Parts: sequence; C-alpha cells; structure tokens
Amino acid sequence: MPGPAITAILAAAGTGARFGGGENKIFAEIGGRPVLLWSLEALLASPRVATAVIVANPRDRDRIAELTRDVSQVAEICLGGAERADSVWNALQRLPREAGWVAVHDAARPAASLELIERVAAAAEQHRAAVPALPVTDTLKRSDDGLTTLTTVNRREFFTVQTPQIFERGLLADAYREARAAGFSGTDDASYVERAGVPVRLVAGEAANLKITHPEDLARAARALAPPPASGPVRTGFGYDVHRLVAGRPLVLGGVTLEHPLGLDGHSDADVLLHALCDALLGAAALGDIGEHFPNTEERWRGVSSLRLLREVARMVAQAGWRVVNVDLMLIAEAPRIRPYVGAMTAIIAAALHTGIGQVNLKATTGEGMGFVGREEGMAAHAVATLTAST
Repeated sequence: MPGPAITAILAAAGTGARFGGGENKIFAEIGGRPVLLWSLEALLASPRVATAVIVANPRDRDRIAELTRDVSQVAEICLGGAERADSVWNALQRLPREAGWVAVHDAARPAASLELIERVAAAAEQHRAAVPALPVTDTLKRSDDGLTTLTTVNRREFFTVQTPQIFERGLLADAYREARAAGFSGTDDASYVERAGVPVRLVAGEAANLKITHPEDLARAARALAPPPASGPVRTGFGYDVHRLVAGRPLVLGGVTLEHPLGLDGHSDADVLLHALCDALLGAAALGDIGEHFPNTEERWRGVSSLRLLREVARMVAQAGWRVVNVDLMLIAEAPRIRPYVGAMTAIIAAALHTGIGQVNLKATTGEGMGFVGREEGMAAHAVATLTAST
C-alpha cells in the first residue's frame, strides 16, 4: 500500500433538512444504492484508506449499522454532536490508536474519484494538511443587504473547498482541542488547522465531487457516477478459474484474506476470483491468458499476491489502448459466506483497475451440495470484462 495508512471519518450525522421529505439525504438512492454507501466505498477504493469511523445522528445509527454491517473496514459507528465540528471531534476520540493520518469526508459526497483521493493524500503526506478545492469562476459581488451591490471582489483569491480533507492525525486533533477551548467554531476541518497557524495545501478538486443538498442533485451525482460511455470499439472477455481447497493455506479471495480452515492450493496465493478476472481482461484485450504471462513453472511467481498480477494485467490492458467499462465476477463456493467482505473486495479490485466502484460487480453462489464445489473440495469463479478503446 503506497504511503502511510489513513483512517477515514465519514460525517453522516446531519439531518438533511434542506433535502426535504423527512429522511436524511444519505439514505437517498443512486442506482439502487444509498448515497452513504457510495461515499463510503469511494473512500475505501483507495489502498491508502485502511479503516473508517462513521459519525451518525442518533436516530440514524441503527440504520447505518445495518447498511454497513458487511463492510469490514468500518471500525466503529459513533454518535455525532449538535454541530458538524462536534461530530468530527467525537470521531477523533474514537480513532484506532495506530491511526497516523485522517481523512474527513462528507457522507453526502458520493462521487469523489480515486484519483482525487490519491492527489489529496499525496499532498497531505508532503504538507501535513491538504484539501480539494475549485477556483471560483463566477463574478463575486459584496452586498450588505442582499439587495444592492457595494463592490466587486477579486475572485482569483477565492476557492470553494470540498472533501475529503486529509491531515496528520495529531495536527488535526490538537487544532480541534485548542479551538474548542477558545470557543472557536469553524466551517470545515481545514479552518481549525489554519487557526493553528499551519498552511493547508490546496489540491485540484473535481466538479463531479458535488455534495448532495437538494433532490435534483441526485441526478447530477448519478451522471458523475456512471461509467464513461464507450467511445470506440467495445470488447468483452470471459474468464474461468478453479482451485482445490487444502489445509495449511490461507484463503485469499478478491484480495482479502478470510478466516477459514482451508485455503486454495496454487503456485501463487491462488485467488480464484482475481485469476478469473485476469483472464477475462486479457481475453477482452486479445492479450492471451494468465498462464502465458505468469506461468506456474517460473519460481518468481511462487506465492505471489494475485493483486500484483491483476495490477500488471491492468497495466498491460491500458498499454494496449483499452479501459475498463465494467467487470462482473461470480464466485462458486459452498463456504465461507463472503457477503461481509464484498465491499472490501470491490474496493480493492476497483483500485487495482483504476476504475470506479460502480464498474465492479461481485456476487457468489453455492454448488447446492453437488460436485466438487458442493463437497467443498474446491472453488471456482467466472468473470466477464468489458473494455472500450481509450480516448
């Protein structure tokens, strides 16, 4: 994982009063999934983000817990306070002891891209604090009554700021502690660090990284989250893999190590899901198969992480002039139940492919007690990958 691990704070304790309808906007759906999950999984798509703490309104806590119960990286759901700053302060007290970096993100920003998160994280590592921002493009006027103008403001000095905002954990916690003691209330997390005298680095934000405020924002977010339309030829590839289950091996699926008495046998870590996906991607790009590029006769591939193979395949596919439109994976296994890990697997695969979480689908079925899968002698996986020509 590049750079130090980050713990994310997902601010979800608001009431969404401006959204209307009496329901918190984080539960509004885009593509059949709540805004909250889009926002959470956008953060977890970054290999830098190890865990997340969600700050919830008391009335929403149980519902958020149910929605995220299968997301293994959620370390805790804590209660928010009267103001957003109170909520973030509460979460800062609940971070894992080992958390050295913290990213604060609005639960109502579902479309933060992996590239944006990586830019902000890289800048924070260099400057201790960084935020995504967009320059103000409209003319700014100052008015004291909202009816007439007094003067025109130089807009080159002004920026609108987004999330995630990323900081050294100690820097942000100290800044909050000192500000609260002095009775200061900021409008975002960076304002606390600025008050402490530490410059906050501005990083290029994204217009698509909008905050859901009104119902009409859902349509804009849906457009931002949709995969780019195919701009040229479209190719589809199919992948299949199978491995035996044996004792004494870890069970690795979708880049995640699962607790299970048996593991998959193979020259590498035998991640059957990622092997099927590699073959689907290579097939769609007409680049052969996984055995051709990573033969089990070569010692250098012994015990290798299949994530490394997937990243290499993604590089080859991109170099050949293709980008991912969608991948769909099916695991066939009697046990264990993978639903608790699907969110983590999806985020890991999306990050490896440099694509959005909405472009990766993962599901599972059993062998209904029949065949080698039903007898728990092995696991199988199918994958379909759709590519389009890069622009």
